[in-house]
Parts: sequence; structure tokens; C-alpha cells
Amino acid sequence: MKLISFSYQNIRRMGALVDNQVIDSLNQSNMLDFLEAGEPALAALQALIETEKSRLPLSEVTLLAPVPRPNKFLGVGLNYADHIAETVLDKPEYPTFFTKQNSCVIADGEAIHLPTVSEKLDYEAELAFVIGTRCRNVTLEDAHKVIAGYTIVNDVTMRDWQMRTPTWTLGKSFDTHGPMGPWIVTKDEISDPHNLNVKTWVNDELRQSSNTQHMIFNCYEMIAYLTQAMTLEPGDVISTGTPSGVGVSMKPRGYLKAGQTVKIEIEHIGTLSNYVIDAPKGFIAPNK
Repeated sequence: MKLISFSYQNIRRMGALVDNQVIDSLNQSNMLDFLEAGEPALAALQALIETEKSRLPLSEVTLLAPVPRPNKFLGVGLNYADHIAETVLDKPEYPTFFTKQNSCVIADGEAIHLPTVSEKLDYEAELAFVIGTRCRNVTLEDAHKVIAGYTIVNDVTMRDWQMRTPTWTLGKSFDTHGPMGPWIVTKDEISDPHNLNVKTWVNDELRQSSNTQHMIFNCYEMIAYLTQAMTLEPGDVISTGTPSGVGVSMKPRGYLKAGQTVKIEIEHIGTLSNYVIDAPKGFIAPNK
């Protein structure tokens, strides 16, 4: 199932996408509430799909980021061997987690802003998983059970701001620098999240081409590690790192410029596409 957040007649809703038709959930209006409700909500939505009722044409709605404001939006750095090689950094002993502030989240088709304070704007194609169960101290064997599904994240990064602090947070959290979507594919449709092709194009140039099998720490290992420290909650988004081919490692540098489009494709999930513009004067991230 493809779970979506969307706007219809200026009302924010959630539901599912089936054959270019939007099934508007009758019981839940937002993704966090839906995920919090667990298996009964998923079963109710599946039953609604089977009735062929409560349907809207995709052309009449606006897709939002599937989790417009996750309570936690975490990324992990240096998680592909080929990316470590291109950065000439050491392989980490433990997963290198950082926080992206949730005000950076935007949807498929929205604009990434090139800020006035720097031109070192970079892309990072990443598989992300969305937590579906409130959990703590999850074993490696049980980690798959707490995942609701998978989506695509572009971990947009201001490279110079990233390196101003060991936590990387500011360089990862500029407004509009968290493209996510276009939907969440439920885990029953992804037989193996650790064998998915990942590709990135900037305009028509293929920049990244890899597979999630090259992760150093896989999704389940990340959950087992994180939940030793913190409770994960429904709707938390964990982005799993990027392969080689990022702009900072190109010669000359391949930083993003206004007018370019970044398209990320992950096998069995779909395509996340965002264009780049100069940051509008006075922009403030909307309250989603």
C-alpha cells in the first residue's frame, strides 16, 4: 500500500494511492495519528480500498510530504563504503546519527532553496524508513516489526555549514532541505530493503547509482542501536545515508544551482523530484 498525505480543497488529509486514485481515509486526517493507531487503522484503510468508495482523482489533490512534520527526523552519515571512499574519511565504528530539524521537510515537486549565505548546496539520495510502533530496546531480530514502511529522502546539505559543527545539524536543516516522498510504501511491499537500486539525476545527468546492499549499517541495525538510547515513536523518520556521487566529491564541484532539478529513484518505491530556486526573500517555513 502507498500511504499519502495530501491537501484537498485546502483541507489536509491522509489516505492511500491506488491506480492514480486517492482513497481518503474516513477515520484519520493526518499521518501521525494514522500510524499511532496501528494495525486497526491500516486494516480499516484496506477495507475502504476494497469497497471502491471515498475516491478522488489524483489530479484534484496536492500531495504533501508523507510525514509533513515528523517528531524525529534523523539521518546517518558515512553509511556507504563507496561514499566513505570518495570522502577519504574513516569507516565509522558506530552509526553516525544527526538531526534534521523537521521544519526543513518539503514534498515531491516543491522547490529546494539555494540560500543567500552559501552556494555549496548538495544533494544526497537516501532510503528512509518510517517508524510504526512506539518502541525501546528493540532487538535486531525484532527490528523489522517496528517499521511502518519506506520512503525517499533527499538529505540536502549545505556543505560549509555542515562542517561548522561536529553535529552537522545546521548544515542539514536549512528550510526546504528535507524533500521527502512522494509516499510511504508499507513494509509488506518491500521484501528486502537492503537490496534496492538507488539513482540520482541532476537535470539529465546521472550522478548517483548504487544499491542499499552497500550500506555499512542496515535499517534493522540502526533501530537496534538507536533504541538503546531513545524511544522511537510512530512517524519518526530515519534516513539511512547516501552512496557515492555527491556534488562535493566531483571535480569540479557539482553543487546545485538555481534552475536545476534533482530526481531520485529508489526501486519499488518511486521517484522524488524537486527543482532548485534562489531562496525567496522573507521566506518562512509554513506550519504543516
